[in-house]
Amino acid sequence: MTAPLVLDQQHARQLLSQVDVPQVLRDLFRDLAAGQAVQPPQQLVEFPSGKGDFINYGGVLAQERVYGVKTSPYIVREQGALVTAWTLLMSMDSGQPLLLCDAGELTTARTAATTAVAVDALAPAEARRLVIIGSGPIARAHLHYVRNLRPWQDIRLHSPSLKDKSASEREALTALDPRLSLHDDTDSALIDADVILLCTSSAKPVLDPASLSKPALITSISTNAVRAHEVPPASLTAMDVYCDYRLTTPGSAGEMRLAAEQHGWQAEAIIGDLPELISGQAPRPDYQRHAFFRSIGLGLEDIALANALYHLQRAR
Repeated sequence: MTAPLVLDQQHARQLLSQVDVPQVLRDLFRDLAAGQAVQPPQQLVEFPSGKGDFINYGGVLAQERVYGVKTSPYIVREQGALVTAWTLLMSMDSGQPLLLCDAGELTTARTAATTAVAVDALAPAEARRLVIIGSGPIARAHLHYVRNLRPWQDIRLHSPSLKDKSASEREALTALDPRLSLHDDTDSALIDADVILLCTSSAKPVLDPASLSKPALITSISTNAVRAHEVPPASLTAMDVYCDYRLTTPGSAGEMRLAAEQHGWQAEAIIGDLPELISGQAPRPDYQRHAFFRSIGLGLEDIALANALYHLQRAR
């Protein structure tokens, strides 16, 4: 038996820079639509005494002859919660492990690139004003993957922590794109927004869609805290709702679960998911009202990227 390749965060980052991440994900969603991939529900296991939890994300890529699982703990600590993740890639032919990879970089890239695939599929062709709520690594990755999807005239960034950042930190953010401006208050950032990317780790709402001046595309990733949500659950009934995968997202996304329990919303109201959108089976929004896209993160996304890194490293 050959020992599996082990990639630490730095090595994974280096390899990932050579991968067309959105294209890997588009191929994955086409496989899902064609029945050539399997995405079971994620498994949430809580630690005793409220000390956190871990989520296992599994999946099968039959065309690639691999399966795998990412395990991600959410560890409650006095100095703040700690989130890590590792992905194990396995061969469907030999049953042997192929790769063990620090999934921090994979998670950041696939989270942002999944949003980008959704923005490309859902945003109006004439969208010009992009708003990013958040300023951490995942927010910056979102900008990286969506910056060229539309001819944005201006890109605005707001986060609750923005006012606490140093001058050099603010300069580093504005250097990411010449169209980017920083906004210390939410209202100024959201004026006439066409696309709003929620990229926070907040477990409670950071945006009320009812406060917006016109219909927009709103995307949300949230975090793996229990029932975390970035928009009020009640707002789902007034939006055209899309998600990454309709068979798993409604059972895990905090606002969807709360909307179903408290506000009469039903998962059947989801208009389309990414497999349906990529394969042309779901209608695009008409923007008579807001469109909302929710991703929870699929194990298959991590596995597809881990597989890409595995083949890239083996080719060297």
